[in-house]
Amino acid sequence: MSQATPMRKRHQFNSRMTRIIILISFLFFFGRFVYSSIGAWQHHQDKKAAQQSSQVVTEPQVRTE
Repeated sequence: MSQATPMRKRHQFNSRMTRIIILISFLFFFGRFVYSSIGAWQHHQDKKAAQQSSQVVTEPQVRTE
């Protein structure tokens, strides 16, 4: 019976540490997701702007005489 009490305290400590580790892992995952989303959006905007500028340059000019 004297061994049951330390095991119970150890179990509570382990479950609390597990929750803390899972929370930290989730925060890292969420932070990376936000960071990559912002980078992807900026890349999309740059690609869109480059495509529009190339269309302006390559449009044929019609000469009226």
